[in-house]
Amino acid sequence: MKKALVSNYVGGVKEEKTNSSKRSPVKFSSVSNVAECSEGSDHFIAEDGVVFAGKHLLIDLWGASNLDDINYIRTTLENIVNECNATLLHIHLHQFTENGGISGVALLAESHVSIHTWPERDYAALDVFMCGQVSPAAAVPVLRKAFQPTSLQVKNYKRGVIE
Repeated sequence: MKKALVSNYVGGVKEEKTNSSKRSPVKFSSVSNVAECSEGSDHFIAEDGVVFAGKHLLIDLWGASNLDDINYIRTTLENIVNECNATLLHIHLHQFTENGGISGVALLAESHVSIHTWPERDYAALDVFMCGQVSPAAAVPVLRKAFQPTSLQVKNYKRGVIE
């Protein structure tokens, strides 16, 4: 079985499985970029002629709420993993003081999601790094809904670009 990576927006990757062992492109009417990876590949991505390890989103939330609630943050990280179609290996969170900032990471088979919060400033910094057939951009609406920031800034980097 092979997997095809299809991307039509920043961070958006869809997966289609086929039973054919031949490497022919999968056709999607609304999508222009198609790359293929055989089963067991290194999970690098090809998009617009660029081959790279994965997408790394740096996300800043300002005017955010619920930044001192460790259980809420754990649930939000789980929701991000589910929405991105990633594989959760482990979540580790640490709260520095009662009602204080929280730092943590969701370790993924595809890489990680980390969070650092400053509730006294209503600010959180996250990074979402994922390789392979997942959709890191799907984390953004989850964060917007969960923390209701007045400002959400995203910087998108391609990691491990092969030139």
